[in-house]
Parts: sequence; C-alpha cells; structure tokens
Amino acid sequence: MNDKRRLIDQIGDSPTFVAEGVRLTGDLETPGPLVVCGTLRGDGRVGGTLHMSVTAQWEGEIHAAAAVIAGRITGRLVIEGKLEVAATAVIRADIDARNIAVAKGAVIDGVVTVTSGQPVVQFEEKRHAK
Repeated sequence: MNDKRRLIDQIGDSPTFVAEGVRLTGDLETPGPLVVCGTLRGDGRVGGTLHMSVTAQWEGEIHAAAAVIAGRITGRLVIEGKLEVAATAVIRADIDARNIAVAKGAVIDGVVTVTSGQPVVQFEEKRHAK
C-alpha cells in the first residue's frame, strides 16, 4: 500500500459516486471505491476506499476497506485498514478500524476500537475538506 497520508489521493479508477442532493434508501454494495456527497440510509459494503465529503450523511452500518470521512455518520463503522476522520466529521457510531487518524475538531460519539493495537493518531488538518 502506498504511504500517502490522505487516502483520497489513492481512490483509483472508476469510483461509484453519490452526488450532492441525491438521497438513497436501501443497502448499497460496491466492489471498488465509493465517493459520497449526498445522503444514504441503509447498510453498506465498500470493497475499496470510502470517501465522504463534508456534505455527505450516512445512517446505517458501513463496512469498507479504508475510509476518509468529512461528513456525518450515524450507526456503526467497520474499516479493515485505515480510517481518516477530517475536522468537519461528526460520527455518532461505534468504530472498528485497523488504524485511525483523527483531525482536531472532529466529533466522535461512540466506542472506538483500534484492531492493530496502535494508538489513535491525532493531527491538525492542513487542507480544507471539500
């Protein structure tokens, strides 16, 4: 895996998009990356990196290979690899992730479990979430 700090830099080819203003209800499954700018209600399985913009909202149980979260999540979040939480994020969910980095200003209300045993990394956001 590339050592870039921001997972969004690694999204890769052909992500699935949920545009701003779109509202989806129901379970969602995609084998690759997913970019969310709209609103989802339902459970999700993302085979690649999940990127949620500052305008994104998701209510449900989410499983993903990796994630960069700048929006809002309510439910449960399970990440196989690295989870990066931006300063604008509001997560009201229990979280399981191998590694977690949290920007100063982010809100997490739930039980956080780091499966690698490493500490949660805290950082100050240098770029602004879009």
